[in-house]
Amino acid sequence: MITLDEAQEEVLAACRATSPIEVAVSAALGLILAEDAYASEAVPGFANTAMDGFAVHAADVVSASQETPVRLKVIGTRAAGIAEAQTVGRGEALRIMTGALFPEGADAVAIVEDTRSAGDFVEVLAPSDAGQHIRPAGDDISPGQLLFRAGARLGPGHVGVLCAVGCASVRAFPRPLVGVLSTGDELVEAGPPLEAGQIRDSNRRTLLSLLERDGFRTLDLGIARDDEAAIESALASGVSSCDAILTSGGVSMGDFDYVKTVLDRMGRMRWMQVAIRPSKPFAFGVVGETPVFGLPGNPVSSMVSYELLARPGLRQIAGYLPGELKRPTVRALLAGAGWRGSRDGRTTFVRVGSEFGPDGRLTVSSAGAQGSHQLYAMARANALAVTPPGVTVEEGDAVDVVLID
Repeated sequence: MITLDEAQEEVLAACRATSPIEVAVSAALGLILAEDAYASEAVPGFANTAMDGFAVHAADVVSASQETPVRLKVIGTRAAGIAEAQTVGRGEALRIMTGALFPEGADAVAIVEDTRSAGDFVEVLAPSDAGQHIRPAGDDISPGQLLFRAGARLGPGHVGVLCAVGCASVRAFPRPLVGVLSTGDELVEAGPPLEAGQIRDSNRRTLLSLLERDGFRTLDLGIARDDEAAIESALASGVSSCDAILTSGGVSMGDFDYVKTVLDRMGRMRWMQVAIRPSKPFAFGVVGETPVFGLPGNPVSSMVSYELLARPGLRQIAGYLPGELKRPTVRALLAGAGWRGSRDGRTTFVRVGSEFGPDGRLTVSSAGAQGSHQLYAMARANALAVTPPGVTVEEGDAVDVVLID
């Protein structure tokens, strides 16, 4: 057997990032920047008011109060988007709306709550300091400012900032296209009642869903029967169009060797026994230039293999930085019945539910039955508790937890 770290290192060594492309900012959500992004414009691009009110001279209203209001002549109204030249002189006020271009001459805003109308005049009931409620040009972003480093994942806020500085496109890594293939004569789709020996193909849809959740594009390669020609045809189709391939089934020592035979003929594969439970059997290699992940057929093993081995490699293909490839591991307290690690030298990843308790500490408890074929508990889990071989974990113990949701 090899360690999980060794298996992950082998995967990452062969998974290369796709070539960056120019992407419209409108389509860049979730992508990884391939180069630093700089501001070409200031934000805001002009001085504007942060409040509805009146543009005034601070010196004119320094003595204003409820008892002794200061009366100023209103010379007009300015809404956002109006840019006509207008200067506010001493003893004057310009009615102004939030976001409007701040006029020449004035240096403060008397907010509307501190004023009252008096015909062609306004009475100011409180002083306003110079600069108060005014947003200077470049108050948020300056021209030439570094906005985001290469390697940043573009979220909604990033997209908004890029739009605010007039950026129409960025250099980013495209979403990898990942093909998913199930293999086995026993597999059938949903529909007619099962016949003896048949099982529903849940793995393919589960893997496609995991990929879509994680922001990858997917290609459903269907089910290949236990026939070398059928398997080779499906794999060849996937390799010709995909950035990576996931297969499910046919990697255990006791399986029929159709998948192994075909993949060994098509590419450079390694058939591993990884010292983890579940998911001991795992295959990985390259067909042409396309990474191929051979995941176990048991449903839970397939999902755990994806989380621990395939997902880091796919994220590297998508351009993620090294520190963001693997799921975060945190400490949590066991809040229920305990368990014991395996006796065969493998690290066990126990499916658990995690939540924050009233004291703010993260707690976990078993999500249910832990068999590699028992998918229901995996569906209820949002974390994997890392349990070294032979270690007994009891209620109240601290455990390392890999957060998967």
